[in-house]
Amino acid sequence: MATAPWAEAVAIRVGSIVAAFITGAVFLAATGHDPWRAYREMTNGAFGSLFAVEQTLIKAIPLMLTGLGVTLAFTMGLWNIGAEGQLVVGALGASWLALSAPHLPAAVMLPGIVLLGLAGGAMWALIPAVLRAFAGMNEIISTLMLNYVALLWVDYLVFGVWADPAAFSFPYSRVFPTSAHLPTLFGDVHLGLVLALAATAGLAVLLSRTHWGYEIRTVGTSPAAARYAGMPVRRNILVVMAISGALSGLAGMGEVSGVIHRIQQGLSPGYGFTAIIVAWVAQLRPWAVVIVAVLFAALLNGGFVIQMTGVPAAIAYMLQALILTFVLGSEYLLRRLRRRRAVATTRAALAGSP
Repeated sequence: MATAPWAEAVAIRVGSIVAAFITGAVFLAATGHDPWRAYREMTNGAFGSLFAVEQTLIKAIPLMLTGLGVTLAFTMGLWNIGAEGQLVVGALGASWLALSAPHLPAAVMLPGIVLLGLAGGAMWALIPAVLRAFAGMNEIISTLMLNYVALLWVDYLVFGVWADPAAFSFPYSRVFPTSAHLPTLFGDVHLGLVLALAATAGLAVLLSRTHWGYEIRTVGTSPAAARYAGMPVRRNILVVMAISGALSGLAGMGEVSGVIHRIQQGLSPGYGFTAIIVAWVAQLRPWAVVIVAVLFAALLNGGFVIQMTGVPAAIAYMLQALILTFVLGSEYLLRRLRRRRAVATTRAALAGSP
């Protein structure tokens, strides 16, 4: 009985993730750690209590938003490696309003910081977009370099005009007013979860059910064919990169307004870079991004917990790298399998023809 193509693809990708964890277990055992205990502690740390689930979801929110932003750009063939910087600039935009106008009521403050978070990320992504659209500059280099510019802007501000005078020279800004705190849904999980799920639904509809989504996919598959068909490639580069950056900026807003309630050095543990792995593991499918983001958030959260057992927290990042490696390998395997099957089918049809 033939296996459905989608079931075959899911089985191979799930198998690749299992293989990544088995490889991680071999590494743990080789370094003198009990892999099953380490994985058990990671699972408990990520899902073993209501508090653990809340912390996993909190870390999943920025991974969802940055993962969606990267997914949109990658779908159109744009290599946006700057989600980390776009997240940071979105956080800067939200922080500017919270710190410069602390007396604003929540009804004005909250929409304002959301809009500034979106605008900050979009503006930062438009810089490499303009260079790509009008000068042909490779966006990999420009987006990557702008990450470090954004991080240095944070350092400049938290050690300078935004420094908290009561922080004893620690790299923190002043605490945001209560009106700039995102509302919580349950426990410490903030409204950013709703925004992330709404963005997921919107992006899924955009890419699969709209004419513009068809244009994005076409440009990503063949820019020359898109130009021949009269599609506005240059305009699409600008708009797609702006939306991609806006989603990452929204993630930054959520971190400063919903989690730490200030801006600080190292506000992101690399969410924007992890988003690249999330997008590829999810195969650029918006709803799959949500699932993979929760998985990777669980790895991050569990990684902190296993330190108490003597296992380095870096094992979580190693597992992320292994998952990406094995998933990319599984894609190659799946393509070869389907190519061989198509060749065999064609040969059988030719052999049976009169």
